[in-house]
Amino acid sequence: MTVPLPLHPEAPDWFRRALAVPVTDEVVEVGGCPIHYLAWGERGRPGLVFVHGGGAHAHWWTHVAASFAAELRVVAIDLSGHGDSGHREVYEFEQWTDGVMAVTEDAAIEGLPVVVGHSMGGFVTIATAAMHPDRVSGVVICDSPVTEPDPEVASYRLKQAFGGDPRTYGTVDEALARFRTVPAQDRYLPYVMDHVARRSLAEVDGGYRWKFDREVFAQFAGGSIRAVALPHLRRIVARFALLRSENGLVTRDIGDFMNAELGSVATVAEIPEAGHHPMLDEPLILLTALRTLLADWEHSEPHRRRR
Repeated sequence: MTVPLPLHPEAPDWFRRALAVPVTDEVVEVGGCPIHYLAWGERGRPGLVFVHGGGAHAHWWTHVAASFAAELRVVAIDLSGHGDSGHREVYEFEQWTDGVMAVTEDAAIEGLPVVVGHSMGGFVTIATAAMHPDRVSGVVICDSPVTEPDPEVASYRLKQAFGGDPRTYGTVDEALARFRTVPAQDRYLPYVMDHVARRSLAEVDGGYRWKFDREVFAQFAGGSIRAVALPHLRRIVARFALLRSENGLVTRDIGDFMNAELGSVATVAEIPEAGHHPMLDEPLILLTALRTLLADWEHSEPHRRRR
């Protein structure tokens, strides 16, 4: 069971209720690597799978995911190299998709799940849906800008953000004061930031370090991580929704490009006022968008790509 950590004094009732929903910590082995995930709701129900972004972890989704536990089997994965999952010598998108599918099976989800991915997790979600078309019913992508390669920009940003040796902080408070997102955004909810930052730390000799493995980003710094999912995008047959943040990375042009690659059958909607990380600044709007999509998909027929 996930050990409760202190809550920020500004945390509102809805956030406290979400974190109070019973959750279990589960582990499944994938290719010799332990993959950790959080699980809510009863086994054997239809499922919802959440995939975090680069450098993040499953608890970025807790306050959103837990709200679905009364009706669904809900899981949030720690991709290898992140959170409480194991590290690998080499990271590949195919391994991450295998992890998503392994977690779905281990969690005893009934039928085909909907997979929700943010940022890099959106790229993983796209690849998962393309590589396992008979095992995913729908995908929701949150501000993941799938574009043609842009290696110079991608290489520079990854190295600047995650390069160098990992730093050890003497106290939790010292580490929390240094917690940053990549990219930065103008506004955050302090109680959400406090929650995800505390869950981002591992105790080590001499203090605390961030949990993610920097080798993940070193391996992708040679080319655009945005473009990795592009060939997979063209192969998706599941329902698809793109939630672009008003102040995020998916511009209208990128959203139109992605929709065209999908055969112009996707739902594309904007999360108003949100930055690239909508669960950190507009989680209730994000939650409403997800609930609306799922309700519509349950009672409607999907548009199909014209052959």
